[in-house]
Amino acid sequence: MKKVIVFLADGSEEIEALTPVDMLRRAGAEVTFAGAGKKECLCSHGVKIVTDKTAAECACEDYDMVVLPGGMPCTLNLGADADVEKIAKKAFAEGKLVAAICAAPSLLGAWGMLSGKRATCYPGFEEKLTGAVLAGEKAVRDGNVITACGAGAAMEFALLLVAALYGGDASENLRKAVLA
Repeated sequence: MKKVIVFLADGSEEIEALTPVDMLRRAGAEVTFAGAGKKECLCSHGVKIVTDKTAAECACEDYDMVVLPGGMPCTLNLGADADVEKIAKKAFAEGKLVAAICAAPSLLGAWGMLSGKRATCYPGFEEKLTGAVLAGEKAVRDGNVITACGAGAAMEFALLLVAALYGGDASENLRKAVLA
């Protein structure tokens, strides 16, 4: 079974965090929903979400994929958590999948993960995608990095994550099953 960690922090865009968790679990992944610094987070539209663990509790585990939702101040909160950074950098260094949506791809740029890779983000954050080749798609994969532009691309992003872990057929079957 593939292991995935999806982070959450105060200010997260709910759809950008929950859609990947839902689709990845439907596909059969073991998904750990981890909070930056705490287990209960207040998302950008007032929804309180309790995660499975904190990022610190996950720091010694290995994951096949790391997912960073966006939103503000979520992206700043994720970037300020040393355990989130440690887990993402470890996965990237091992050639595992690292994904971010909305403003969160700026963290991948700051952490040196976008050099020469096609990437996208929420408009206005492009200059923070250090080393990236800007892509015009809503969601894009380049090697072990997957990025998406925002809440409106959450389902496309989630299905791209499924495709990266389980292949295009699994993603297409899930797309059909949920009528996306």
